[in-house]
Amino acid sequence: MWHDHTMNPLLKPPAWVADAVFYQIFPDRFARSRRVPKPAGLESWESPPTVHGYKGGDLYGVAERLDWLRQLGVTALYLNPIFQSASNHRYHTHDYFRVDPMLGGDEALDHLLAACRLRGMRVVLDGVFNHTGRGFLQFNDILENGEASPWRDWFTVHRWPPRAYGPEAGRDYEAWWGLPALPKLRTENPEVREFLWRVGEYWINRGVDGWRLDVPTEIATPGFWEEFRRRVRARNPKAWIVGEIWDDAAEWINSGERFDGTMNYQLTEAILSFVLGERIDPEVVAPCGYDLSRPLNAAGFAARLEALESRYAPAALRASLNLLSSHDTPRLLTVANGDVARALLAYLLLFVLPGAPCIYYGAEIGMRGGHDPGCRAAFPWLAPARWNGGILLHLRGLIELRKRLPALRAAGTQWVDCGHPEVACCVRGVGLNEPALVAVNVGDAALDLELPAALREVTRGERQWGSAVLERNGRLHLPPLAGGVWQ
Repeated sequence: MWHDHTMNPLLKPPAWVADAVFYQIFPDRFARSRRVPKPAGLESWESPPTVHGYKGGDLYGVAERLDWLRQLGVTALYLNPIFQSASNHRYHTHDYFRVDPMLGGDEALDHLLAACRLRGMRVVLDGVFNHTGRGFLQFNDILENGEASPWRDWFTVHRWPPRAYGPEAGRDYEAWWGLPALPKLRTENPEVREFLWRVGEYWINRGVDGWRLDVPTEIATPGFWEEFRRRVRARNPKAWIVGEIWDDAAEWINSGERFDGTMNYQLTEAILSFVLGERIDPEVVAPCGYDLSRPLNAAGFAARLEALESRYAPAALRASLNLLSSHDTPRLLTVANGDVARALLAYLLLFVLPGAPCIYYGAEIGMRGGHDPGCRAAFPWLAPARWNGGILLHLRGLIELRKRLPALRAAGTQWVDCGHPEVACCVRGVGLNEPALVAVNVGDAALDLELPAALREVTRGERQWGSAVLERNGRLHLPPLAGGVWQ
């Protein structure tokens, strides 16, 4: 059960997060500028993405597209790793204190931060602290000097000299998921802890607004994340810290001593189960570990979200990152098997529920793609004929709706049984002077329902969004695959 930690301001999530609309960018694939010299061996921007190939996107390219994002309504960027690395995704860190030269180096990040500040946007970086890459100086020194390396205790080595390449690679040292390219850091070593804490401080000092932490639960050293938080928040009391936790995150976010919130994959799973149901191809979603074997009806969906809200502190729930797809999952339209109407319903639920909604780059124009590397294709800036304008307008409208109605950014949610298994209905902003009513029909048939008497006085019944109609007598008219928001 959650605990109230509002008395200590350092443990409270920053207030700006609950009002934010995030946009996740995979830097190599979003936009390429002419300001960064490019090596000759890049893949073509238009070709399908591969596991190891580079497209050449950079941070100047991101800055050049900020007005597009501002027009969409985005207020914060979440960037996948940007530090020097030898992989297109940059989770194989070589230097934590240097932005990758292929992305434009430190100067490009400074330029992007300044451009974002001019537009009122915030920037959150991806922190990969559980493991490094083989090219990380301290690990590379071990490969060169064996047991004579002064950093031999920074990693867990079982056999000297450790083999990092070839058929026996990775068997001689601890590596993330046994992948030889990702040696695990020994956070039991105080030198390692101090190094990582300094990384956290350094980039906050440079002007970033927070950290998204990669697989943080795999660092179990007592006190590590508490001290990381203390140092980061000492540098910027408004810095946001969110953990990539796919399962129940209550232990990690409720006290406020570690993370402000979680990447809310639990919500993702519930929305997909309810809106898409049996239409999901199990093979498409199998690699990301979702349990979508039992589709949810409206009652099951409500129960799943009520359980989530009961486990998470209201402040932590509002400070979590809500998403429908990411660099680690198939894209929403691919999961939906191209069903745009159902994808739009899923986005409606994403934007009316507690937490900060996040758009994965290209989702606003209907990009598709299966699991990695399919979900990491380059943004087709030069092929607007392939864009889905309906999705773009839908998301712009939802962002405007969320900004206009404080009830949609509040914590309180009351789920109501509307008497049909395909209709989810809830009141958002419970306790506010102006709560909002949300109803969604995921069925293929139009429905006429009578709103429960307890809800008829909740709102004035003035429609704020959608094609559904709520009459003064409490009759609710829901077209197929449609929803509505009233206040």
